[in-house]
Order: sequence, then structure tokens, then C-alpha cells
Amino acid sequence: SPIFILVALLIKIEDKGPIFYRHKRSGLYGKDFILTKIRSMKVNAENNGATWAKKSDPRITKVGFLIRKTRLDELPQLWSVLIGNMSLIGPRPERPEIDKVLLNKIPYYSLKYTLKPGLSGWAQVNYKYGASIQDAEAKLSYEIFYVRNQSFLLDILIFFKTIKLIINMEGSEPS
Repeated sequence: SPIFILVALLIKIEDKGPIFYRHKRSGLYGKDFILTKIRSMKVNAENNGATWAKKSDPRITKVGFLIRKTRLDELPQLWSVLIGNMSLIGPRPERPEIDKVLLNKIPYYSLKYTLKPGLSGWAQVNYKYGASIQDAEAKLSYEIFYVRNQSFLLDILIFFKTIKLIINMEGSEPS
């Protein structure tokens, strides 16, 4: 699409790095899969390992700030939906390195992986951007609610709440 071409061009102009960023995420039953996003961080931003983003994160590029606000960085994840690694709606997948920490710190954390992870989910539309163990614990309560109450109507509600977040450019940055 023309938007992808424009974003790709802006990324290349800003720092000449790759357009896409691929990394592992934990999926259904904790099985790892490769997730692709449009790169929003500087090249080699995670040389010291996976970490949560923070407010005004210096690793995020200028173009990255814009594509995160508009959620354009998430669009390549539709490929993961098409090939069956993800669903449109479900608990968000996490990086395996962070998952190991959360599995040891948060009771019942693994319950979120009884469903396919989603491009959007109940926790994403009801809770701020997660950037700590405490945030992950709070988000898990929403994800467990979704696991227990999953339905077509709840998925439709999440879909429309997601569209509202995108239009209002909310929820894409840690507080």
C-alpha cells in the first residue's frame, strides 16, 4: 500500500536501517513463533537484551514514534494471523525472555497461552501500555477475563475499542 511505501522510505531516510524487525514471541501453549513488525527503534536498540519500553524511550526513532502512535508498526502482524500463529483478538504475545521472568513472578501467568495470541486484546484496550511486572500482572487479570469469557460479541467490542484507540492515537506509550 502507499502508506507502507511512505513509511519504508521514511525509515530508510532516517537511519538507513532495515524496514522490518523480526523477533520471537511466545504463542499458543508457550510455543515460540517469529513476529514481524515495522521497525520503530534504532538499529541495535536491544543489544543488551529485551527490555520494556519506557516513556520518551531514547531507542525509538522519530519515524518510530509516529508509526507507534498510529499503530502502523503492528500491521505486518497480519501475516502471523494469516499463517495461523496469531488471531486478530486474543492475549498479546510477549517476548520469551520477558515471559521467563513473568512466569516466575506472576501466579497463573501461563493461562494467557491457552488461546492463540492476538493482534489486539481485552488488556490492550482496557489498560495502559505495560512496562513493568506490576503492569503485566494487572494486564493478566484482563487476559484471564478474556480467556474465561471469549465470545464473538466480546471480540467485536475489542475490535471497535481498538479502532477507537488507533483513531485517538492512545495507548501506544508507557506512562
